[in-house]
Amino acid sequence: MKRNLFVIIFLLLIWFNTTAQLSVNYTVSFPALKEHTYRVSMEVSGLKTDSLVLVLPNWMPGYYQLMNYAGNVKNFVAGTTNNKNLRVTKNDKLSWKINTTGAKTIIAEYDIVTSGEFVANSYVDEERAYLIPGNSFMYIEGKPAVAPVVKINIPHNWQVATGLKKIKNGVFKADDFDILYDCPILMGNLEGIPDFKVRGINHRFIGYKTGNFDEALFAENLQKIVMVASDIISEIPYEEYTFIPVGPGPGGIEHLNNTTFGFDGASLSTRDGQLRMYAFLAHEYFHHYNVKRIRPVELGPFDYANGNRTTQLWISEGLTVYYEYLIVKRAGLADDNQLLNYFEGNINSFENDPGRKYQSLIESSYQTWEEGPFGKKPGAEDRSISYYEKGPLVGLLLDFEIRNATSNKYSLDDVMRRLYNVYYKEKQRGFTDAEFRYVCETIAGKSLEDFFRYIYTAEDLDYNKYLAYAGLKVEEQHINNKRQLKFVKIPDAGKLQQDIYNSWAGN
Repeated sequence: MKRNLFVIIFLLLIWFNTTAQLSVNYTVSFPALKEHTYRVSMEVSGLKTDSLVLVLPNWMPGYYQLMNYAGNVKNFVAGTTNNKNLRVTKNDKLSWKINTTGAKTIIAEYDIVTSGEFVANSYVDEERAYLIPGNSFMYIEGKPAVAPVVKINIPHNWQVATGLKKIKNGVFKADDFDILYDCPILMGNLEGIPDFKVRGINHRFIGYKTGNFDEALFAENLQKIVMVASDIISEIPYEEYTFIPVGPGPGGIEHLNNTTFGFDGASLSTRDGQLRMYAFLAHEYFHHYNVKRIRPVELGPFDYANGNRTTQLWISEGLTVYYEYLIVKRAGLADDNQLLNYFEGNINSFENDPGRKYQSLIESSYQTWEEGPFGKKPGAEDRSISYYEKGPLVGLLLDFEIRNATSNKYSLDDVMRRLYNVYYKEKQRGFTDAEFRYVCETIAGKSLEDFFRYIYTAEDLDYNKYLAYAGLKVEEQHINNKRQLKFVKIPDAGKLQQDIYNSWAGN
């Protein structure tokens, strides 16, 4: 026992000696905004090796596609604090190897050239700068436990919006590389709405070119969305949350204490536009629970070079779509018909997709890196589906199955809370496919083997069996040779059916 203790102490001392003094400081400057380029300086101190490998991530969690961020790196050089040039070799597609020659501190510098405005890409011009940390900041191979600091030479007295912890003006800190990569940075002449609080926690909405809209009404409704979403889990786990609209355009990426997304306030001028935008924001917000904290076991630690494959994106994305609809309805921002219309969009898109006969939900999740987030491979025969379409439908049927099995005592909400409390808070890890099913069956109080065939196989969904539990059914029409399905209420539904529907919809 004493010998084992000695070995452990010896190994800890070695580890402490090699990492305790290691620090990483980035400085970002903008000498060429007209050329859509920014410069990054990375200072690494406390080195005890003759070489150092720096790696730029190849993707960003939340967008499951390889991005080749390293292809945007130009003019990479390295040196010492005494201005001595150090030899640099390209180690592979994503990394650079620096011969430190025993220097305790090195400085690596490189330019990032941006092109194309997209929520998963950095982009800078003379009006704003949007920095994706994974597109900008290299990490030390092996990702040692350091707390990176980012200093930004802010152009034109621009404002900054980010989820990073602010140390002082223009200086931010992350607890580790994962937190750094989870916090995009937006700069410019930013616009916002008044902050609001939910459960005593501050929430901000600040971004670029947000457009003209009723800011007071929007703030009130966004607050309702946050309130309803947090009521599902019964806890808010962050110190502050920031909604960061990056300008007009599509897409959104979720993070632990922030989200960046395309936004145009003019879209709120119509009722349809409001319903789409509120659902979109509910989706991105609820993700801080579902996928950032309630997560598949494969989504952490992150493999920033190759990506992380999982069969459970139908949970992380599909069930988030499911909850975006419910959140908007329960917040009083949609009525019963509009709630059902959301699901009609999914069911008609999915049922008219030829791929539904070939690909399961778990296969769709796993293959997203090749097929894209919506399961459509250009130019190929359509044998794939989108977990964004089938996922919320399976979530709907699963929720009704649980509610019916427990006489409406429990629901999918209880499953999400159990996953949050057991795997995120207690075990501090993600869950497996089997563990997700186990939690569902525990809450339902019965085997769900038959139901989970809808997840593991391409078997047709028996909509009316499960919808009937909530007094609903689908009616089929054929319009322009396409199946059109519509949700309708069953006449003379029983008390349990009515109770299930009303508690589900928040009536």
